[in-house]
Amino acid sequence: MPKWATDLILQYESGAAGQFILYGNVHDRVLLPGGGPSAVAGIASVAGVSSVSGAGAAMSAATLLATPQLATPQRLGSLTDFISLALLPRFDVVLSYDLGNGIRIEKGGELFQQWPAFKAGGGALPKEPRSAIDALTQYLRYVSNLHRLTQKRTQVGVFVRSANLIVPSVRGGVAYDLAALALNIRDWASEQALADHPLATFLITENLSDLHPLIVNNPRAARMEIPLPRTMDLQNALVAMSPTYPKALEGFAQNLDQPAAQLTGATLSAVEGMLKTKQHRSEVITPGDLATLKRELVEKDTQGLIDFIQPDRSLDDLHGQDAIKQWLTQDITLWHQNDLNAMPMGYLFCGPVGTGKTYMVECLAGSAGVPVVKLKNFRDKWVGSTEGNLETIFRLLHALGRCYVFIDEADQALGRRTSESGDSGVGGRVYSMMAEEMSNTRNRGKIVWVLASSRPDLIEVDLKRPGRVDVKVPLFPTTTPEAGFALMRALLKKRGVPLEASAFDELKTDSGTLVPDLLTPGAAEALAVKVYRASRTQNLSALGALRASLMDYRPPVSPEVMKFQIGLAVSEASDASFVPERFR
Repeated sequence: MPKWATDLILQYESGAAGQFILYGNVHDRVLLPGGGPSAVAGIASVAGVSSVSGAGAAMSAATLLATPQLATPQRLGSLTDFISLALLPRFDVVLSYDLGNGIRIEKGGELFQQWPAFKAGGGALPKEPRSAIDALTQYLRYVSNLHRLTQKRTQVGVFVRSANLIVPSVRGGVAYDLAALALNIRDWASEQALADHPLATFLITENLSDLHPLIVNNPRAARMEIPLPRTMDLQNALVAMSPTYPKALEGFAQNLDQPAAQLTGATLSAVEGMLKTKQHRSEVITPGDLATLKRELVEKDTQGLIDFIQPDRSLDDLHGQDAIKQWLTQDITLWHQNDLNAMPMGYLFCGPVGTGKTYMVECLAGSAGVPVVKLKNFRDKWVGSTEGNLETIFRLLHALGRCYVFIDEADQALGRRTSESGDSGVGGRVYSMMAEEMSNTRNRGKIVWVLASSRPDLIEVDLKRPGRVDVKVPLFPTTTPEAGFALMRALLKKRGVPLEASAFDELKTDSGTLVPDLLTPGAAEALAVKVYRASRTQNLSALGALRASLMDYRPPVSPEVMKFQIGLAVSEASDASFVPERFR
């Protein structure tokens, strides 16, 4: 049984909570106990009834924790299917409500139909939110009163699917009808007569930030996060699905731990959909397909909030920066040895525009052998959507295992402690959520935050402190003509335009050299492309094309801006050895 389910049972059995807010990966497929409802009910009858009085008597820990006896997982179902089969097999009445279907009787129709209000209404159940929640509240009070009068106990479970659409979060102003709905639902957990009755209510929402704060902040309601499937969950699911999709999984035979490990981070729904497609096409999944499939599944699940990058370069591809490469290599060695005491929580790569901050991140991840998750524009114009997007991203990161999280232009993406006017407080909430997640020590050795910015002074100081960003790496342009020439020569070699080392002397002039001072990798890359083009279109030698290109060169960044951004990078550096002698 998943950990969230055992925690839920403990909360219910102890009487600490009878209302549960299920959030996170709530729309995914879930492994169901094998054998169907009758098998679960049979085990329940053998296990006995809990001796816990009150609400706890309705759900026996002895019964519910006997999962290994229920049979191995054989099929996938919804979250509500899992709760009904594994947690509520002995409940007398189970009801559900959502905006599309209204109130539905999932179990115990004969008992529910004895409710006088149901008979008086001719068997019709309301669909509109206010009427439906009122009806459910009245029924719960009815069975509670009936129990006190006649000692006839009716165990009731209620699901509210997509609860965020019924009682959404509101910011600014008061919506009285909405507040009344939220208070009614809150009463299911807080009203003493209902709390003493064997009643379990489940509010299902993808993100906590989407749900009304009166419900989310109710101390009598327990919040249970449904995580993305772990590697073992995926392996069990693949075992369960292998008879249905034998062709797609033919390449792995009985060795399903490999695809399970490779696909960690994807939802079971996405994996099942991929297997259906492969089986229909009679295609066999190969080990080489897994990285591509994982990237496609994860990006689809996160709805474009991230780019999933599998780096194809390493620190060996990085020109210069020897002190920085040595430090990063040591960190990677500690990571591989699982020695996390000195492993940084995060890096900040800062420096002038064009100094290769993104390239450095890809080289770092390639040497570490882990993926890079690049955050895209997670901000949204709709109230609450930005916070919901961040919750979705955090769930993915927790499921992936080891990865780098790359935030480019961090000075713009991470928000401010004090929100700007006109943003409805979004910037402040983004800042708060990012600060909390970046300082979570449980992520050490799993998630490494990598921020990049040419304006690190605009990033909030608290986000750059040790414990969130431990290593600040400045990246600089070349400091000598010789270094600038070596950089251009290396880039030209990659393009098949070899240049002799002695060519440097040919670029000298009476006033010095044609090689630009403070040459960034970005500017050198543009020069290399120009040289390559000239050598192909003007029938020039490599040296002639380089000389002609340097004669027309104009720096892409003004000297004033370059000097200012270099100064910022120097002031941010966490280690003096990272700073070239010229700038110290």
